[in-house]
Amino acid sequence: MTTAPVHRLIVSLAMPSIAIMLISAFYNMVDTFFVGFLGTSEVAAIGVVFPLMAVIQAIGFFFGQGSGNYISRALGAQDREQAYRMASTGLLSGVILMTVVAAVCLLERDRLVFLLGATDTIRPYAVDYMFYILMASPFMVGANVLNQQLRFQGSASIAMVGMISGAVLNIFLDPLFIFGFDMHVTGAAVATMISQMASFFILLLYGTTRKENVPIKVRSFSPSLARYKEIFRGGIPSLLRQSMLSIATIVTNHLAGNYGDAAIAAITIVNRICVFANSTMLGFGQGFQPVCGFNYGARLYGRLRDGFWFAFRVAFGGLAVAAVLLAVFAPEAIALFRDDADVIRIGTIGLRLSCISLPFSAWIVMSNMLMQTIGQAKYASLLAMSRQGIFLFPALLVLTPAFGLIGIQMATPIADMLSFTLAIPLAMRVLKSLK
Repeated sequence: MTTAPVHRLIVSLAMPSIAIMLISAFYNMVDTFFVGFLGTSEVAAIGVVFPLMAVIQAIGFFFGQGSGNYISRALGAQDREQAYRMASTGLLSGVILMTVVAAVCLLERDRLVFLLGATDTIRPYAVDYMFYILMASPFMVGANVLNQQLRFQGSASIAMVGMISGAVLNIFLDPLFIFGFDMHVTGAAVATMISQMASFFILLLYGTTRKENVPIKVRSFSPSLARYKEIFRGGIPSLLRQSMLSIATIVTNHLAGNYGDAAIAAITIVNRICVFANSTMLGFGQGFQPVCGFNYGARLYGRLRDGFWFAFRVAFGGLAVAAVLLAVFAPEAIALFRDDADVIRIGTIGLRLSCISLPFSAWIVMSNMLMQTIGQAKYASLLAMSRQGIFLFPALLVLTPAFGLIGIQMATPIADMLSFTLAIPLAMRVLKSLK
């Protein structure tokens, strides 16, 4: 981590991380693809439940990124005992918290689906889908925490094995449960539940028991104010980012619901496609994070800066190519998920608008990862909130009354460009301080 050529090291760590991110995005894409054969309201139901899944991911990323950042710095400083304690504390704390949250949501899921933006026609499908997602949520959080912890130890390939196993299983189980067992939308949720549980146990039993990795042991569970402070410092940007995404999706669903189920379905599909396109960039950034953490802990700031600029250049170039291709083939991309004229028309406009800001998200995300990994929680949190909160909500409130449905679709790329403008001085200030 501190001696190998930086560019080659980032690429070697990024490849499995890219695979992991693509696989994570693939989970929802597979559900959306197969459910698309059932109907527009069914596709919209997945979009309605997505904010809940974003909250589940937020809890997983909070404890995973928070403990993982600390683990990488502790290992870089040769303090393995603290790394052991932080790993077990981060995992068990996340699973316990998610279990409590899931229990509360299960009791109130009939009300919760309307809060998330369901219409009367979407509600029955959303309730069924949500039940099994909540049942799987502690395992989803656990898998996310272990995935992040293994990455920050430099074991991204091990994390990839666990995530790929679950994704492949999901691909086979989705059509089996949806069509073979005639379970419809419920079948997609059951397939996701089983797949996520499989990923969790593979990561736990295979990843953490290897000699070179930090083990997870109940006796190492050491909750303390100091450790939770470190988890908070390293994980709060991820928590804010995912929480803002959840709230933004809820607001968008409510606004789009005024234009029918086709509008919610189209926005759901566009979001899936953009998340998938961003996955490669996120994976490359995650390849940079352990290099950043280790070299920051070792005070090798020149290697850290070199790695940051390399990661940004590659991510920006890749997203620029993706943006052009998606803009050109937008109707065909939307039609893959739902062959509905209204959905294709609305989705094509939304996807092409999103492509405008897609390459610039590389700077936002890489800057956020840099600041989060080295413990600059204040700047990282501000940047995490800006994209899905500080700029998006005002954009939605101003553009929707003025332009209607297109205004809703314009809000996200405008918010992204404003976040990009904010990220430039924040990141440059941090980079200049690393000397």
